[in-house]
Amino acid sequence: MKKLFEGKFGWVLATILLIGLIYFSNWFALRADLTAEKRFTITNATKKILNDLDSTVTIQIFLTGDLPADYRKLNQSVQDLLSEFKSLSGGSLIKISFEKPGESVKNDTAKVILYDSLAKLGVVFEQSATVSSETEKTTQQLIIPSALLSYKNQKPVAVDLRSSKKVFKQYNVLTEDPQEDVEATRNAAEALLEYKFANAIDKLTRKNIPTVAYAVGNGEPIDLKVNDLGESLRNEYRLAVFDLKKGYPDASMIDALMIVKPTLPFTEEDKLKIDQYLMHGGKIIWFVDKLYAELDSLKRNQANYTAYDRGLDLDDLLFKYGVRINGDLVQDLNCSKIPIVVGQNADGSPKMQRVPWPYYPFLSAHGDNPITKNLDRVLPLFPSSIDTVKAAGIKKTVLLSSDTNSRSLASPAMVSVNSVRSEEDMRSFTKSYIPVAVLLEGKFNSFFNNRVSNNLSDSILRATGKAYLNKAEKTGKQIVVADADIVTNEVTQTKGPLQMGMLAMENYRFANREFFLNSIDYLVSTNNLFESRNKEFVLRLLDKKKLQQHRTEWQLINIGLPILLILLLGTIYQWRRKKQFGA
Repeated sequence: MKKLFEGKFGWVLATILLIGLIYFSNWFALRADLTAEKRFTITNATKKILNDLDSTVTIQIFLTGDLPADYRKLNQSVQDLLSEFKSLSGGSLIKISFEKPGESVKNDTAKVILYDSLAKLGVVFEQSATVSSETEKTTQQLIIPSALLSYKNQKPVAVDLRSSKKVFKQYNVLTEDPQEDVEATRNAAEALLEYKFANAIDKLTRKNIPTVAYAVGNGEPIDLKVNDLGESLRNEYRLAVFDLKKGYPDASMIDALMIVKPTLPFTEEDKLKIDQYLMHGGKIIWFVDKLYAELDSLKRNQANYTAYDRGLDLDDLLFKYGVRINGDLVQDLNCSKIPIVVGQNADGSPKMQRVPWPYYPFLSAHGDNPITKNLDRVLPLFPSSIDTVKAAGIKKTVLLSSDTNSRSLASPAMVSVNSVRSEEDMRSFTKSYIPVAVLLEGKFNSFFNNRVSNNLSDSILRATGKAYLNKAEKTGKQIVVADADIVTNEVTQTKGPLQMGMLAMENYRFANREFFLNSIDYLVSTNNLFESRNKEFVLRLLDKKKLQQHRTEWQLINIGLPILLILLLGTIYQWRRKKQFGA
C-alpha cells in the first residue's frame, strides 16, 4: 500500500480516494452534541412527531433581512433547529423558507391588508428602535419575529419566536423601574424554539382534538370578561359550555373541565358531579376567588372597603384533594401599578399618577415544572394564598408564587388605596414565595367516600351509565389557582375587551395567557412534548467592560499575531533552504 502511494501517480490516487470519501460521507449523517446543556439534542417526543409525518409541512420564517444583533442570533438558532427537523423528517417533509411578507408589495393599502390578515392568524409585529453610536440617530425598523406553519388544508399555525419570559436586570423594587436584559431574554427564546415548533406541528397533524368545557351554573362569568379565554381556546381545542345544574360531566367526552370565578355556593350535588368526573379520569382546572375583592368596589367607595368571603362552600372538597385556599389577600412590593388621582392640573382636569399596587403582585415560577418553565411574570388581581395539606398518594407542585417581599392580610381584609402607609408597614413584607397556584397529580380519593347510599349510587348509575367510584382508577390531574382574574380580561369603553394579563393604561401584556394555555395543554396532552420545555440554555457572555478596555490588545492578537507567525515561518523556511542548498 505504501509503495502504491509513493509511485509516480500516487498523488492522483490519493485525490481520487479523498473525493470518494467526501462523496460517500454525504450519505451518512453523524452529529455529536458536545454542549453541557445538550443545546442541539432533539427530544424523543419531537423525533416521534417528525417521524410520523405523512405529508409536507411548510414553514415560513418571517424573521429575516437586516436584523439587530440579538435577533440575528435568534434567526441563526431557528435555521439550525429547522435544519435538524428537516433531517429527522427524511429531508423532504419539512419545507423551509425565509421571507419577509409584503416586500414585493408596493401598494401601502395592500400591505396593510396583508399584515392584518397575518395578525389575525397570530403573527406578531414589533417596532425596533436602533440608536447609532456614531450619528446618535434613531432608526425605526419593523421586525416580524414569527413563523407560519402550513399542513394540507389545515388552518396555518403561527409561532411567536420570542420568549414569553422577559428577563430583567437586578433593580430596587421600591425606587427603580425594571430594565430588560435583552440578551438573556433572547437566550430564553432560543431554549423554547424546539417546543414551539414541535407543538405547532403536533397541533397541525393530530388526529384527535381534545375537548375543554367551561362549567357554568354557579355564577361564572359568560360575558366579555372571558372573551380572551374563549378566543385562546377556540384556536386549539374543541370548546364547550357545560351546565353543572343539568347533568354530570362525562370524562370520556370532556378532556378538561374549567371552573372560572364562581360567585354562587356549590351544592352537595354540584360537588358530587365534579367529584365523580374526576374519579372517572377527568381533569379539572380551578380559578377561584375565595374573597370578594374588586377594584370597582374601591372606586365606588373612594377610600377603602372590606374584602369578605364569598361563601362558595368549596373548602371541604379541595381539602380532600390536597389544598386549602386561605381567606386572605397576598401582597408583594414587586407589583404592578395603577393610575390614581393625586391632584388637579392647571386647567382643572384631574392629575393622574401610576403608583405601585401591592394587591397586584407579580407571580413567578420557582421550580422546574414544564408548565411554568421559561415563563414570564403572571399578573393576578387580589390573589389569595394556597396551603398544601396531606392527601394520600397525591403529589403537589407549586406552579406560581409571589416574590421575596410579600405578606398576607387575613380576612376580613381592608382594601385601601394607601395600603402601605409607613416604614413600619414596609417592614411587614417579610414572607417569600407565597403559593398561589398548585398542581395536584395522583389517584384521588372521592370526597363522598363512605357517604353514598345505595339509592344515590343507583341514581348516579342511571344518570351517567357509570358506577359510583370511591377512588380514581388511574392517575388524575388538577390545577388549583387562588385567583380567577388571571384568566379574565378587562373591558374598556374605547378598546373593548383587552387580552388577559393586560391592564388599561399599561402597554404591557403579562404571561397570563401562556400560563393558562400551558396548564390546559399539560392536563390534556399525551405527546410528552413538555420535555422540551425544560431545556435551559446557559448564557455565557463576554465581560463588555473588559472587552472595551483591552480592545486594542485583542485586535493586535487576532490580526497582528497571525501575520507575524506567517512571516516567521516564511523566514525559517527560507533560512533552512539556504542552509540546505547553499553549497
